[in-house]
Amino acid sequence: MNDVRLSFKEMCARFEVTPRTLRYYEYIELLAPEKEGRSRFYGPREIARMTLILRGRRFGFGLEEIRQWLLIYQQKGTKPQLEAWIAMADRQLGALAQQQAELLTAIEDLRALRDTAQAQLDG
Repeated sequence: MNDVRLSFKEMCARFEVTPRTLRYYEYIELLAPEKEGRSRFYGPREIARMTLILRGRRFGFGLEEIRQWLLIYQQKGTKPQLEAWIAMADRQLGALAQQQAELLTAIEDLRALRDTAQAQLDG
């Protein structure tokens, strides 16, 4: 079989995560590597899950939210998981849009204060 299997160290390197992060993801049941003695090996399923976990983190989802979403696939299949994903994405898009608006306001306020300070120095 031509399945990819990564060692613990290779998995850390591939996804640029610390060993502590990888162990934590295993501890909270986001990942379930194959174990051979003290060694851990990550197959295609775990590699795909890690990709989804890191993507979810980049979008601002919490680890428990990601874990619950991944469980939906195991328990109910693809369609319910996609429906849950759409709901999660819609909710997060709203939160990110609000953060964006707040950041724009902060940038405008800071720029105005900076310009006022520069005008005082120039004046």
